[in-house]
Amino acid sequence: MASFHVEFKHGYRGEAKSHADYIARAGSHGARRDLVYSGHGNLPEWTGGAPTKLWKASDQYERKNGTAFREAIIALPNELTLEQNIALVNDLVEKVAPERPHQVAIHAPKSSLQGEPNPHAHVMTCERMADGIDRPAEKFFSRYNSKQPEKGGRRKARCGYEKEQRLGEIIDLRRTVADTINDHLRMNGHSARVDHRTLREQGIKREPELHLGQEHIRNMLPEEKAVHVAMRREESEASQ
Repeated sequence: MASFHVEFKHGYRGEAKSHADYIARAGSHGARRDLVYSGHGNLPEWTGGAPTKLWKASDQYERKNGTAFREAIIALPNELTLEQNIALVNDLVEKVAPERPHQVAIHAPKSSLQGEPNPHAHVMTCERMADGIDRPAEKFFSRYNSKQPEKGGRRKARCGYEKEQRLGEIIDLRRTVADTINDHLRMNGHSARVDHRTLREQGIKREPELHLGQEHIRNMLPEEKAVHVAMRREESEASQ
């Protein structure tokens, strides 16, 4: 069974542009040299097709302490080629954030422990949903007006959500991501599959793998690295 990892994050006003630079490997982040794909879509007209303008405006006009962006970080299967993973990511965007403004990036760094490719996608989205009304940037992020939508901003996707609703949505999103990955593995002739459930729910009796961190791995002896690699291989085989 292939490994599954998806993480959902969000950022507040003042953090959007800098995070977009990070996933796009812009400026000082370009030294990482692991960006293999970038894209965007559903941007409002006033951006001129430049996602940077969207995030700058979000930082400027979103309400104080408001959510400026949401992000899904998704591990991509090594079984797929870059082109196949790009198709997978574009499919995921349509299911995770349909019709919302978004910016995506695929990073493919080498894992510190085994030196294998570690492809993963960053899907950065704006919560403001499309409604067919053209608004300038300063009004785009205003409070939604349900009685006269043209006089207010775009409605947020999660407006009025309770804690239980958010938790249920995360579970549903995890399932959707796993199902979509499995669809693409199947379409491309691979038998590997991912599972969005916890180890306990899968009936696997072992503790979740600890994240060692790059600095810790750099300080490990070759013999220690070999032991960890062997343990991971055995755990992977046991779970299949």
